[in-house]
Amino acid sequence: MSIQLLINIFIAFLWTMFQDELSSITFLVGYLIGLGIVFSMRRFFPTPFYLKKVLAIIKFVYVLIREIVSSSIFILKHVISRQLKFTPGIFSLKTKLEGDWEITVLSLLITFTPGSAVMEVSPDGKVLYIHAMDISDAKRMILKSIRSFEKAILEVSGDV
Repeated sequence: MSIQLLINIFIAFLWTMFQDELSSITFLVGYLIGLGIVFSMRRFFPTPFYLKKVLAIIKFVYVLIREIVSSSIFILKHVISRQLKFTPGIFSLKTKLEGDWEITVLSLLITFTPGSAVMEVSPDGKVLYIHAMDISDAKRMILKSIRSFEKAILEVSGDV
């Protein structure tokens, strides 16, 4: 993936220099031309075409921001309400992720979103023990977030 990206940026740089005009539009046109060249030569590279991975990373960042905003709004509603009736609790979640890197990223993302924290990961790495601020309302929302995180992590790691 990295060699393809470097070749594409090099082609964009060459295009900008040959056009004798230093502007972002010229670089973008060169990048798109380089994208076409790298795509047409993709069978000569041992790794799949890199744009698919880049789009998966962009989608991953979008999912992360969306979940952080929605969980922050959920926590804000609880904090602002006059009645602070929380039922904190711990629940277990079986994950379909397999690699240590994937499970670590999922644990960090769950902890990063407000209202939940991963307390422990089972020794085999298949079960996460999660603490929720309000288990009655948050468990459904946390499970939805976790499934979208898992899907995005699998797309980025290429296991889909």
